[in-house]
Amino acid sequence: MRPARQGSTRAESEEMTMQQLMGMMQGLQEAMAASKVEQERMHADLAASHARNKELHRTNEELRRGWRDTDDPELVTPPREFSTPFSQPILETVIPNTFTGPKVTFTGMEDPEAHLTAFHTRG
Repeated sequence: MRPARQGSTRAESEEMTMQQLMGMMQGLQEAMAASKVEQERMHADLAASHARNKELHRTNEELRRGWRDTDDPELVTPPREFSTPFSQPILETVIPNTFTGPKVTFTGMEDPEAHLTAFHTRG
């Protein structure tokens, strides 16, 4: 009787192994299907991102072209809506790009009078 039992144990073992292999294959197929869905979603996101990037690039180029076409200083200079002690000719004077103002900073820790004196003497 013992040999018959070994045969049935072997058959049970092979059947169990076959069931395990079938289960593993089914699990892999499900994982592949889920991966394909995720890959398609990521591809759609990437396509949308590329489309948005093209739109932003187009808008950027339009703005850049518009900025270059604006040579009229009246269109570039923002309107002044505040009172000022300066005359209109002074306000309309073009400041060169190479101009650097005084390098005096006020942190609030020093004497305000001393700061103003230093500012006026360096200007």
